[in-house]
Amino acid sequence: MSLFDVERDARRAFDALRGGGIAIVPHNIGYAALGGSGPALQRIFVTKGRGASKRNAMVANLAMQTELQDCSPRGRDIVRAIVEDYDLPLGCIAPYRPQHPLMAKLDGETLAASTQNGTVAILLNAGRFHAALTRLSHEAEMPLFGSSANKSLNGTKFKVEDIEREITAIADVVIDHGLQPFHLYRASSTLLNVETLDVVRFGSCYDDIAYVLDRHFRIALPPRPAVAT
Repeated sequence: MSLFDVERDARRAFDALRGGGIAIVPHNIGYAALGGSGPALQRIFVTKGRGASKRNAMVANLAMQTELQDCSPRGRDIVRAIVEDYDLPLGCIAPYRPQHPLMAKLDGETLAASTQNGTVAILLNAGRFHAALTRLSHEAEMPLFGSSANKSLNGTKFKVEDIEREITAIADVVIDHGLQPFHLYRASSTLLNVETLDVVRFGSCYDDIAYVLDRHFRIALPPRPAVAT
């Protein structure tokens, strides 16, 4: 017996998002608050208390990323090595194609809040629920954006019961799939610009990702910063 009906729950979340609502959903790198419309994303942004410099990330699968991001052959190989060959989650930053339907339909405010200097961040390979939800997003050509389900600077939450009440209160649906796998990292996804190789966030599985780039591409990423004790 399966404890979680991933397909049904992904459909519930997607239906709420398609209706202009907000969904709190499980990713293996922590729970996220997602929106599929400008007003929903703005409400998430305000409730979280995010700084103006912060950007939304898109949730997508590899097929969507291949279509939407304009990567060099090396950049594309890096993405596939991380998410396919090593089965790791990745916040992939790269230039995007403005004419792609997922980007072309965004209003100006949402586009500005979700892109920076011609790039967009895409969360890839973040677990079974993420795969089911992004498949629905791809099929409907409906972009979904969001960020971690927590008040700004309060840390990623890996259990629904740890999410602040102000955040769950704005959600039209909350999908509770228990403790998420990468909770020991106590961080959301690693954010890596696969073209410039700038590390924007040292997150979950960073050391594994650095290993992949070193072994297979002879690229040395910077060491993870030491945590003050």
